[in-house]
Amino acid sequence: MKIESLDASFGAVITGVSLANLDDETWAVVYDAWITYGLVVAPEQFLTADQQVELARRFGEIEVIGGQEIVPLSNVKADGSLRGDDGMVRILKGNMDWHADSTYMPLQAKGAVFTAEVVPTAGGGTGWADMRAAYDALDETTKAKVEQLSAHHSLAYSQSKVGFDHAPDDGYVGYGFEGHNVPLRPLVKVHPVSGRKSLTIGRHAHAIPGMDAAESEQFLTDLVEQACQPPRIYEHRWSPGDAVIWDNRCLLHRARPWDMSEPRIMWHSRIAGDPMSELVEV
Repeated sequence: MKIESLDASFGAVITGVSLANLDDETWAVVYDAWITYGLVVAPEQFLTADQQVELARRFGEIEVIGGQEIVPLSNVKADGSLRGDDGMVRILKGNMDWHADSTYMPLQAKGAVFTAEVVPTAGGGTGWADMRAAYDALDETTKAKVEQLSAHHSLAYSQSKVGFDHAPDDGYVGYGFEGHNVPLRPLVKVHPVSGRKSLTIGRHAHAIPGMDAAESEQFLTDLVEQACQPPRIYEHRWSPGDAVIWDNRCLLHRARPWDMSEPRIMWHSRIAGDPMSELVEV
């Protein structure tokens, strides 16, 4: 097994290991790499659905989406045909902006296991951004300010902002649109394992209490723009069989555009957050 850090403030590539066959000693090394680097890229794993779910379970409980422990993020329907402009495609397009998973739910996700089955000939990568290093890079005045602020998080808000208002019958499962109260999350999160501070921002964040809508929007936009700059970003060009594990508590991510006349089939298993550190009142 070999672990090589990426040319960024975070992330590592791990080779010489089968994620489907981890003994306890090797699992401990993978877990430590995940905590240290935030992002672990493992090429050519070709995990089955059961193997992916089993791997995700080693990190914690699975966040069930639409009744499933593993879900496709794809422009391909179950019958093999390409999707048109339906709710799933609109979610895929919305996710091309920086975000963290499930910040719009009462319990934010801990992380995810993500694998590639079919990739387009160009585009369709995934980018990640290190919110630990982003916090560290803030000047002391801004650090003091963000430490005192929170923002509401809403999938309905973030989708409508880019012109994709949700309708119950638009082909999307509806996860995130259940009608619960909108969570209010601090802009600064302390990682429950590493103790490092990071920014909780991204496309779902809006309406900072104490600011008017325009001021809040500009402040959050500026934070994302400043945060998601080299050396704090990495974009992965997928090959079939690649597996990636990321820590959703300290990274943002985004999908990259591709020609949607080409299929892209990715598989996502979301790891539920710990209620002691990821649950907020709504």
